[in-house]
Amino acid sequence: MSRSAAALLLMVAALPTAYAAAPGNLDELLEQTRTLREREAQINKEREAKFLADRNKQAELLAQAKAELSELQRRQVALSSSFDSNEKKLTELQAQLDARAGTLGEMFGVVRQVANDFSSVVRNSMISAQYPDREAFVSKLAQTKALPSIGDLERFWFELQREMTETGSVVRFKSQVVQPDGAAVEQSVSRIGSFTAVADGQYLAYLPSEHKLAVMARQPGGKFSAAAEELSDATTGYVATELDPTRGVLLTIYAQRPNWAERIKHGEGVNYVILLVGIIGALLAVYQFFYLIGVRGKVKKQLTQINQPMTDNPLGRVLASFKGDGSRVEEDAEVVELRISEAVLREVPPLERFQAFLRLAVAAGPLLGLIGTVIGMIITFQSITESGSSDPKLMAAGISAAMIATVLGLGIAIPLLFANAWLTSLSRQIVQILDEQSTGLLAERLEGKTRA
Repeated sequence: MSRSAAALLLMVAALPTAYAAAPGNLDELLEQTRTLREREAQINKEREAKFLADRNKQAELLAQAKAELSELQRRQVALSSSFDSNEKKLTELQAQLDARAGTLGEMFGVVRQVANDFSSVVRNSMISAQYPDREAFVSKLAQTKALPSIGDLERFWFELQREMTETGSVVRFKSQVVQPDGAAVEQSVSRIGSFTAVADGQYLAYLPSEHKLAVMARQPGGKFSAAAEELSDATTGYVATELDPTRGVLLTIYAQRPNWAERIKHGEGVNYVILLVGIIGALLAVYQFFYLIGVRGKVKKQLTQINQPMTDNPLGRVLASFKGDGSRVEEDAEVVELRISEAVLREVPPLERFQAFLRLAVAAGPLLGLIGTVIGMIITFQSITESGSSDPKLMAAGISAAMIATVLGLGIAIPLLFANAWLTSLSRQIVQILDEQSTGLLAERLEGKTRA
């Protein structure tokens, strides 16, 4: 077999199985070679046709891409020209806006500054409890960076006007009021401007964090409570009430003042001793006062019936002891005088009882107050020593205790001094009547003896 025949056999062996059947002879080999060449020619023809088709399609795509690029370049030129024109127009409009605005920018700056100042007023004003939505608006206007609109400026002007108007108004409205236990209850609130607000006879304070009114934890007493109740109950007309020009600051400070019970409790045990002495003295003085008033009335009644002695009064008992039943007739004037003096002296102690104790209480009151003063100063110096500073707040407690003790001591001494003087005057009037009547009886007896 020649080399060319061997090469053909090898080529045939490299073909797929369908075409790789081994030829039986040279004719078959020749036939397979011819068929293979025809098939390869067909495949190459198909590949060339496909290549030509793809090449034509690529040319179309390239032409389309070039057309799109040309269109985009044209649009780029048009947009660039429009951008430059718009930029120029914006510059002209901005210049026109700045020219027309003039000092309007300064005005907006002033508006923001005023809104910032006004926001603090609104935040702490109890009027905001009735109009809670205005605080958010004013705060937003104060913090905005953009120019406010005409509507914002008009509303801001309205809020300023409303604050001024409501400050001078007395109104009543429904609002949620925070109670001391933390619960919010809807109540009828009476508000005097932005200064004072009351509900159900209680003063209210404004809570900026909750935008609500709250009952003051400690209410001022005395005339303040009466004024609050009168204002809460009023429906028409004028009502005299209390007004805090500091919008609740002074009222809060006044409410923090301790009452007399708290002051006495703070002043150590000597205050209770002073009060005990004063109460005992007052009770004894009142009892003796009514006793002397009753005795004086009976004595005056006895004076109208001088010849009919009654034993329910001192004068009647003196007359009865002097006249007796008529069986005793003293011959000696000195004995008669002694008998009358004895009867008068027997009636004096009930008339002058408790006066010694009252004089003692009058003298002891300032002394007990002095003891309390000394104790208060000791507390003051002890506080200074412990803290190492002379802070007035530290010394205030001791000085207050000292002053309260002094006031209590003088407070019981002065009334008891007047009470004792009054009781002494009443008892002396009765004793004087007894002396006058007994002296008159003695003179009458001596005159009868002389005639006999």
